[in-house]
Amino acid sequence: MEIINNLKNKIQAQGIKLVFPEGEDLRILTAVTQLVAEQLVKPVVLGNVNKIKRLAQENHLNLDQVEIIDPEEYDKSEMVAAFVERRKGKNTIEDAHRLLQDVNYFGTMLVYLHQVDGLISGAAHSTADTVRPALQIIKTKPGVKRISAAFLMLKDTEKYIFADCAINVDPDAQTLAEIAKVSLETAELFEIDPKVAMLSFSTHGSAKAEQVTKVAEATKIIQAEKPNVAIDGELQFDAAFDMNVAQTKAKGSLVAGQANVFIFPELQSANIGYKIAQRMGHYQAIGPILQGMNKPISDLSRGASSEDIYQTAIITAAQAKLIQDKSEE
Repeated sequence: MEIINNLKNKIQAQGIKLVFPEGEDLRILTAVTQLVAEQLVKPVVLGNVNKIKRLAQENHLNLDQVEIIDPEEYDKSEMVAAFVERRKGKNTIEDAHRLLQDVNYFGTMLVYLHQVDGLISGAAHSTADTVRPALQIIKTKPGVKRISAAFLMLKDTEKYIFADCAINVDPDAQTLAEIAKVSLETAELFEIDPKVAMLSFSTHGSAKAEQVTKVAEATKIIQAEKPNVAIDGELQFDAAFDMNVAQTKAKGSLVAGQANVFIFPELQSANIGYKIAQRMGHYQAIGPILQGMNKPISDLSRGASSEDIYQTAIITAAQAKLIQDKSEE
């Protein structure tokens, strides 16, 4: 895919390090060997060294350039102290030793201590197992209270951002505005010039309900914060997507009929919407892409293939590169 190839060009030979806590999973090892072969990232995998090497040998995978860390054998003194300090009294030293036996907590601390640039997990863990350590340790960006998740929807030359498709069940107006804000960064990552539609079952007051009011309020919040970005709402999907409908329902809008970033009003509609586009519209859905974290943390589906993991790693590395570039500006 062109979009993945563009990201590969940005990250190739940049020395970006990513940690994969599920190093004893063949899918992970298959993906990281491909990443190394193409010089896209420097992977760090966690797990029992002998098990990982044996699994690689049995499947003819070369791990010569893959760093393997066994958390059981790792000197955690610095990590424990940093964890306790970061948790500010919420966890004791004993808690830290116990929690850092968990590969996701251990991997997240490698990110926090700047030993790696990002983390990818979820092939064998739930979203909660991946996200909880990140929220406790990495935390959200300044001005963002909640994380969210976007999908990149691709078909032929079309590319769209759908959010939030995985995290916030029923966000309030402020949270919806935050989701729109961080989705702008995701759009930037994929070189999408954002035209943001705040979706509803109403267009510009055509229906009256609390759910509509919430979206209208969220639109005002994000428009005030990002006055130079094309943002409109509330909009029905057909008005946001189809120019003919837009001329009838939202004439004069800078977004209607040409939206490429779609912010759904709550999780049910977002999850249903992206799956309809995926299954009936034959769009490829890449994600979920976690948004709003201080450092890139990516959550895989437990059904992820090695190719899914490979692509997620490329996106995660590109997020890390974008963060690095912004910090240097």
